[in-house]
Amino acid sequence: MHYLGNLATLALRLASRLALFVPNDGAHSVGYYDPVGGGGSMLDNAGDGLGEPLNVIISGLSSPEVLTDTGIVNYARAIGFSEECFDIHLGAPQSANLGDGNGWVNQTIELRQDYGDAPVGTCLESLIGGDHFRVYRQNGTNADSGALFLAVSQEEPVTDGHDIIPNGYNIGRDSLVTWATGQTSYGGLSYTTTAQNITGLLAPGSNGVNHGIAQDGVVVLLTVNIDG
Repeated sequence: MHYLGNLATLALRLASRLALFVPNDGAHSVGYYDPVGGGGSMLDNAGDGLGEPLNVIISGLSSPEVLTDTGIVNYARAIGFSEECFDIHLGAPQSANLGDGNGWVNQTIELRQDYGDAPVGTCLESLIGGDHFRVYRQNGTNADSGALFLAVSQEEPVTDGHDIIPNGYNIGRDSLVTWATGQTSYGGLSYTTTAQNITGLLAPGSNGVNHGIAQDGVVVLLTVNIDG
């Protein structure tokens, strides 16, 4: 009887843990899961054993429409970013392991600063540099938060090979957060975005970071709600 009682207790605990991963009425129940806790990393894979920091998270508690492929593109346009110039991408895509059971998965999309012109402004960014970010979705069966993890940085112009500027991870993150926070709109949708600094997810410094550029270890959690 004691053995059966222990089994029952274990089953209840397991059920309660599994419930954390089940979406609630079409929305997710948590903002994100720590990728490291599931065997993942807060650095993506940029090649040569180095990676870019995942320094912004769009919370799984955001409006569900924002977390879709088309939703993140429209939101990006509302905060000053758009798809790459004529959909031309130079260089190999990077991948990330978000600890959700999917392993290393290529970026969903890469979006660039559009300098106020969504259709063609990213062509200017490709020439003169600016902010850009890669998007990764945490949706595996082991940790289905629906959150979008962003690797944000500011890069040099094409004449300098689009390398990251000095302190470009912190600068790129801070610029994106400034543009996003508060009320923005695009394509008939209005958004309200709040920001929260998170420490302890990403180790500060340059260890393992692409280009050897140190960053401060701060990850900004954005919660984005569609108004109306």
